[in-house]
Amino acid sequence: MFSAADLPPTLPVFPLPGALLLPRARLPLHIFEPRYLAMLDDTLKTSHRLIGMIQPCEAPGGREKSLHAIGCAGRVTGFSETEDGRYMITLSGISRFRIEREASGFAAYRRMDVRWDGFGRDLGPAETDGNFDRGRFLALLERYFAQAGLSTDWDSLKEAENELLVNSLSMLCPFEPEDKQALLEAPSLSTRRETLVTLIEFALRGGGHGEERMQ
Repeated sequence: MFSAADLPPTLPVFPLPGALLLPRARLPLHIFEPRYLAMLDDTLKTSHRLIGMIQPCEAPGGREKSLHAIGCAGRVTGFSETEDGRYMITLSGISRFRIEREASGFAAYRRMDVRWDGFGRDLGPAETDGNFDRGRFLALLERYFAQAGLSTDWDSLKEAENELLVNSLSMLCPFEPEDKQALLEAPSLSTRRETLVTLIEFALRGGGHGEERMQ
């Protein structure tokens, strides 16, 4: 279990559009670019083994894309090397962070000085959502998956704890990067669930057909 004292002041960051990592969730990644192979090699030499996942902003100009202010750090908890030198890794979400500035010094990848305050809840136990109507949520989700042509293990979804269910769907559903950022920045599990429902309902409307809003 990480504590606030374990969190470093500087993080390597991996800007990847549409890739969302949340605290206490897991994200598989395929690492093959030379600069990110170097980042992984350096990260595995640290005691914390943290990489910051962050969304690039859709801003024109500049050699380096600008980044959103808030990302989520994940600890490398699994990795395997392919025969051609690429890596399949698993990041386990630890805590969100806020970028302060680009870190000084040379590296092939980007490093950021970060702040962790304001996200203390991320280091605690799984969140609960007392207003979660699972039956209505799963019925809405089934309609969305059918319309989008997605498949899933419904038995596992029905058995998942509330946080695991909401966070896994937030990470896996094919939303736009800005929508993923909104899910990341949600201050609580209930807010994230409400945001997720809004995005699903918007996708279901598809052209403005009215849908009953689920609370």
